[in-house]
Amino acid sequence: MIPILLLSLLAIGCIAFVTDRLYRRPGEEGSDEASAPAPPRPEGCCGQHEICEKESLLDGISYEAEYYEDEELDAYQGRQADSYSAAEIERFEEVLTTMRPEEVAGWVRSLRLRGVALPEALRDEVFLLVREVREEALDRELGEKASSAASAAPAASADAR
Repeated sequence: MIPILLLSLLAIGCIAFVTDRLYRRPGEEGSDEASAPAPPRPEGCCGQHEICEKESLLDGISYEAEYYEDEELDAYQGRQADSYSAAEIERFEEVLTTMRPEEVAGWVRSLRLRGVALPEALRDEVFLLVREVREEALDRELGEKASSAASAAPAASADAR
């Protein structure tokens, strides 16, 4: 009788284990995915976004370098972002302040494609400008959708009459 009881407990334990493995959601405590190490972040990525804003600056239509009247910055190819002097940072800042905000993401992409690192001192300002432009574009897009939906609603109610 005891061997049957032990075998029954063993069978119930095996069934519980298999059921747990099959129905556990990824990321729950104890799941294999939760214990896997996170992939390494790119240098300078804050890790607070699903897609790193730093890397999203590289997303675009063109992978050819485009110049924004900043050819003199090519002299800094291969330099580290934290190795610029105050005068050199000022040259980057002059270019940044003379361009339109919607050009900033393209300029940073162009610098990266040309092998020129953006000075560390300007990164926060650049990311802020890029974020503002993207938020404004999103707000415009949402506003256009809302206005087109609002104009379509009276037309639909007039058709119903």
